[in-house]
Amino acid sequence: MAEKLKSAEVGGRQAGYLFEFKSDGVYLTVYPADDSGMLFELSDMRQILKEYGVMDYDMTELARVVRAAEGKPTLLAKQFEASVAPPSDTQSEPTTEAEVIDNRAVMSFQIEVSKDRMTVTMKIDRQPGMVPPKKQDILDALAERRIVFGIDEVAIERGLEHGSQTVIATGKPPEPGKDATIVRKFDAESKGKFKEDKYGKVDYKNMNLFLIARKGDVIAERIPHTQGIDGTNVFGDTLRAKPGKPKPVPAGKNTEIQDENFVVATSDGQIVEANNKFSIDPRLEIRGDVGVGTGNIDFLGAVDISGDVQQGFSVKATGTVTIKGAVTGGMVAGYNVFVTGGIIGIDGKGKVTAEEDVQAAFVENGTVEAGGVIMISDVALHSDLRAGIRIVVEGKRGLVTGGYLAAGEEIRANIIGNQALVASRLVVGVNPSLQKKYQEACKEYSESKKKLQQLTQALNTLGKIDVSKLPPHRAEQIAQLTRSQFPLAGQVERSERLIKELEEQLAQMRNGRICVADRMYPGQKLIVNSIVKHVQAEEQHCTFQVEEDEVRVGPYY
Repeated sequence: MAEKLKSAEVGGRQAGYLFEFKSDGVYLTVYPADDSGMLFELSDMRQILKEYGVMDYDMTELARVVRAAEGKPTLLAKQFEASVAPPSDTQSEPTTEAEVIDNRAVMSFQIEVSKDRMTVTMKIDRQPGMVPPKKQDILDALAERRIVFGIDEVAIERGLEHGSQTVIATGKPPEPGKDATIVRKFDAESKGKFKEDKYGKVDYKNMNLFLIARKGDVIAERIPHTQGIDGTNVFGDTLRAKPGKPKPVPAGKNTEIQDENFVVATSDGQIVEANNKFSIDPRLEIRGDVGVGTGNIDFLGAVDISGDVQQGFSVKATGTVTIKGAVTGGMVAGYNVFVTGGIIGIDGKGKVTAEEDVQAAFVENGTVEAGGVIMISDVALHSDLRAGIRIVVEGKRGLVTGGYLAAGEEIRANIIGNQALVASRLVVGVNPSLQKKYQEACKEYSESKKKLQQLTQALNTLGKIDVSKLPPHRAEQIAQLTRSQFPLAGQVERSERLIKELEEQLAQMRNGRICVADRMYPGQKLIVNSIVKHVQAEEQHCTFQVEEDEVRVGPYY
């Protein structure tokens, strides 16, 4: 057999070893291993020698060559008997053409494993007059090399038939995990863009300078990292996937973590992103004026303004608004409003509204409404002031001249009126905001009741019609009309209850009084607990209140 086989090779540099079967003997070359390590074992070498009928060799020398891996050919034996592929089952003497073909010399082949152990290549040395090895020979060779994963039998068949070099097994590479990501739940791109209405009209006073969140809003979500999917090499070894990189949940000040991955606001305010965290700042600071540079301010929280609120611009806040300048023709609304300067009305514009208290140095031609107390430290000139509890104009001058002042309990001032007898109208004993709610409730009740009466009359008329004879769309219109009476009747009932509640609260208002520390000039109109009094003469250091259904003047206190 060795005489028929002049030269053959098994292995190669990629396999890490090379057997050369030559006429003068069997040579083995073992190549130095790279970072992937040895790709074969000593038993693999012995199995190859056995397949080729090499029995007479030095086992110690074989072990030395494998261990040394010098990359040089070493003579192991002088004789061998087998062909490159294990011989086929022997048959009786050939009697047919096919049997003659089956007994031809078998082409040599090599099984090479890539360094990363992810690809197995079959190489066939095609020679004229020789037959390719059988598919089972290849499968046996793979099994002997312990190649068990990703074997493509179709590729083996195709390679045996046509190819000289074919990939017959492929490992599955690991899929690395995905890094954790942070998803913003607010539109960061809208910041600094002018608002548009549904018709595309741009509001140049609303610049969206701040990103606002309400308590309970989800402002960010962490998508956790994944571990990836492990792979397998052709030897069936597991290749561990590289996990993605984790990220902490970016919860900052005034936020909390819910369900491990969500950042939720715990207070109203603006969203602030800093140091890879999202925080809620309940206070907004405006350095300078509120005007063309800032646009209107609409904020969930407190607002500090170092300048003025200019004409035509507005500030709305759910917290306290502090203004170190003045309000000059602008509009301000907040829980409390504190103005270091004054409140000035221009062309009928200039209004300050607070759920609780308003404080200012002066107010001129302006409008101020407060659910609690209005405190003016200098003068109130020709202005409309309405407070749920009291109005206090005391301090530097404490002067009230002209305008309309209404308070639930008390109005206090140093001076009311002037020598020119400019008239002011002062009302106490009725909460202005409560009275406003009462008037609105009465108006809503009247309108709803009128609509219900009209609807009832229409339904009474339609009730005389045989609906079954009407077209479907007309019958449906009548059905809708019938259903609409129920929510309208509910609205009327709710308005009635609200009116009764407000009437009870108005009836329980405490006696009001007007206190003047210095003097009140003639010409003033006073309404105390719904009783009217016109001041005819100058009064000094006095208090006006109702006694025996009459507004009387008493000592100041």
